Amino acid sequence: MAFETDVIIVGAGAVGLACARAFAARGFETIVLEREAGIGQGVSSRNSEVIHGGLYYPTGSLKARFCSIGRGLMYSFLDLHKVDHAKCGKLVVATEKDEVPRLQAILDQAGANGVPGMRLISGEEARALEPNLRAEAALVSPESGVMDSHGYMEALAGELSARGGAIALNTPFAGATPRPEGGFVVRTGGDQTTEVTTRYLVIAAGLGAQMAAAAIEGYPAAQIPKLHYGKGVYFALTGKAPFSHLVYPLPIPGALGTHYRRDLGGQGRFGPDLEFVETEDYSVDPARAGAFYDTIRRFWPDLPDDALVPDYAGIRPKLHGPGEAMPDWRIDTPAVHGLHGLITLFGIESPGLTGSLAIGEAVAGELTQARPQG
Repeated sequence: MAFETDVIIVGAGAVGLACARAFAARGFETIVLEREAGIGQGVSSRNSEVIHGGLYYPTGSLKARFCSIGRGLMYSFLDLHKVDHAKCGKLVVATEKDEVPRLQAILDQAGANGVPGMRLISGEEARALEPNLRAEAALVSPESGVMDSHGYMEALAGELSARGGAIALNTPFAGATPRPEGGFVVRTGGDQTTEVTTRYLVIAAGLGAQMAAAAIEGYPAAQIPKLHYGKGVYFALTGKAPFSHLVYPLPIPGALGTHYRRDLGGQGRFGPDLEFVETEDYSVDPARAGAFYDTIRRFWPDLPDDALVPDYAGIRPKLHGPGEAMPDWRIDTPAVHGLHGLITLFGIESPGLTGSLAIGEAVAGELTQARPQG
């Protein structure tokens, strides 16, 4: 069968580019469609840039599996491509005595997930590591870190280009039709609409994944999960960063909670919180700082007044609404939707950045059953 390209990926964020890299490494001609004017303009550019250890996720879940595999792949990739990162470690803190049993539960889960180096320490030991910290006890996750997500995506794009792949910017995905003989006719929008035939199609469109799936002829509507916008805002700290480790409170329903990181430039940042919204709005309401002060002072009592300034906001493609249990990611293969040669990814939020290389390998391997070339 004649195709104009082997693979089309919809979405040039971290996961889409990692999928493209994995296909190209297997020798498949790969094109990435991106509606924005640059790569990584959506979920991938509006997050905490944290490399996660994989402590919290249910054993056997996609999140646990791909975070664990992806973390090792990520550090190796960043080292190879000289992308800025720091394995600074993370402290998950209990600020009250009655929270300490929850730390033990997280430690048990981390053990079940095979996260290396985890240990529970006393408040005194935590303060020896971070003198400004208030904690009754803490978990140490030595494998956690921070990274330059934009540098990472540029390196992915560079690898794709070196293997003959391409990224079509300002090119929204308008729909696809399965061909009777196999593959898809993909339609693009934008200034110059076109049709391209492809053997394989991957939807890695983040907040646009549901809309993209609905634009594929024959895709069962019942298999498209409802999208919820989980907005989180960030505040930056004026003044010296108080901690060298990542500092996380105990998780909240639906998210990991408002946490601290010292970015690669040395500035302290806090966030995200969680607010379910109806529209894709990236404004930061300065009034939300009040709740940040309350949360942060639980683990850093010496946070000065007027030290937080609005930073940025992100929106996570959640598959659950307020008060609902957080589900796993959805990586839907032909066994789910019935369309051979197609994989759709839904709800790839944290730890999607950490797991992106592992997700890419799994997606490419699933569709092609081919290993990367040397």
